[in-house]
Amino acid sequence: MGMEMKLQFKLSQQLVMTPQLVQAIRLLQLSRLELVDEVRKELDGNPVLADDATDSKPRGNGPSDGSDNAEGSVERNGMTERVEANTDLAGRQEEKKVKEVDWEQFLENRQMQQAMPSSRGGFEELPPIEQNLTKPANLRDHLVFQLQMSDFRENERHFAELVIGNLDEKGYLDLKGGEGPDGVKIDDLTIEELARRAELDEDEASEVLALIQRFDPVGVAARGLAECLRVQAEVLGFDPVELKIIDEHLHNVERRNFTAIAKALKIPLEEVYDAVQEIQKLESIPARNFAEIDEKTIAITPDVYVLKDGDQFTVSDNDKGLQRLYINEQLAQRMLKDPKAKEFISEKLRSAQWLIRAIEQRRRTIIKVTECIVEKQREFLEKGVAYLKPMILRDVAEAVGMHESTISRVTSNKYVHTPQGLFELKYFFNSSIHRVGGEEDIASESVKQAIKKIIAAEDKSNPYSDQAIVTILKDNDGIDIARRTVAKYREMLGILSSSKRKKMF
Repeated sequence: MGMEMKLQFKLSQQLVMTPQLVQAIRLLQLSRLELVDEVRKELDGNPVLADDATDSKPRGNGPSDGSDNAEGSVERNGMTERVEANTDLAGRQEEKKVKEVDWEQFLENRQMQQAMPSSRGGFEELPPIEQNLTKPANLRDHLVFQLQMSDFRENERHFAELVIGNLDEKGYLDLKGGEGPDGVKIDDLTIEELARRAELDEDEASEVLALIQRFDPVGVAARGLAECLRVQAEVLGFDPVELKIIDEHLHNVERRNFTAIAKALKIPLEEVYDAVQEIQKLESIPARNFAEIDEKTIAITPDVYVLKDGDQFTVSDNDKGLQRLYINEQLAQRMLKDPKAKEFISEKLRSAQWLIRAIEQRRRTIIKVTECIVEKQREFLEKGVAYLKPMILRDVAEAVGMHESTISRVTSNKYVHTPQGLFELKYFFNSSIHRVGGEEDIASESVKQAIKKIIAAEDKSNPYSDQAIVTILKDNDGIDIARRTVAKYREMLGILSSSKRKKMF
């Protein structure tokens, strides 16, 4: 069989992701804090890109940030829609137009336009209150301060520092090795190993550890729950029965098997009740008041606001804290006069223009998706979580004409402030739960809140079982779910089982 070379023509279609399109998709899924960080990086790396914070001279937004002709083009042909319909052709035509721009003529025309004031007066110029908050107390700093005030020798102090450095987030002594940066398993440490590193005798190391465990908070640096409770009980002067229960019967306390404790210790059941009540007053997490991150004080800044105006709900974006980007025309004009820098500046101008357009398109897409959610969840906004309707990504995607993956990117790590409170956009997407009697299906989140309400109103001495909750939901609300579904939702809410919720005293 002979071999020969031929020239063939083949017509085919393929989807090509332009760099500008990749940048737009990446910006779309960033959270607000990540976007601020990304903008700061671009400002540091692009000399022709500027914002209100870097230049106090009033500037207009110009065509690059979505106003005038460029803004109309972006609004009519959103970047996300171009992804799903002939993305390759639209992207190539837009990129060709950008490359053919006469930047010198563009900047001359920009200077003749009316500049819009960008600075604001009043209290908005002040730094946010989050920057003025004091730093919460740190457990390790608190312990090191007590260590410095103690009368320890040099090697004892070194051993104490090793102990403090190996505390976990709960305040327990964690000597597990884990894995190193290269994936190699690290052997577990021991008190003896820490003592050798500090050149301290093992007996003296045990004494130093016992002293550290009596630092404030008492029970810190314990190697387990039993040791933590034992140290606190000794400091508080608990009686021998209570110490015995801590040492040998914590598992029975957890299972509330008080009869077994009374039988093993040969004491009356009432005495066991009294001892367990005292033990329950002890702290099981020594570092509770010294957490590195206090979830109660984390400030979340919403990306959009939903406000009620009469009978209508309006959606507005939150631009506070985000710089208004524009092109520094004066610097660009000076550098374009240099033939050596002209190619470099032209590339930076194209990059700046695409970034500004991508951020503007991100803002428009978030508002568009939020408006669709508001339209579908109007009853929730007016009456509360009990009226939250089932909704999936496909419902919003079909309504706004976007792909489900785009909706997923838009709603990830984005928050909306509503009349019912602050929620993540993902919160509104729930599976549907069937209701008996031909009633409309209910959202899974509404079922969770119904379970939470039932448990909150139960008799603590005789709590409802999961099967009893199933019966109550079906009889009162017409919600037909299985017992395992109730158990799953209860665990998601962080609620214990009925045997552990039962109040014995």
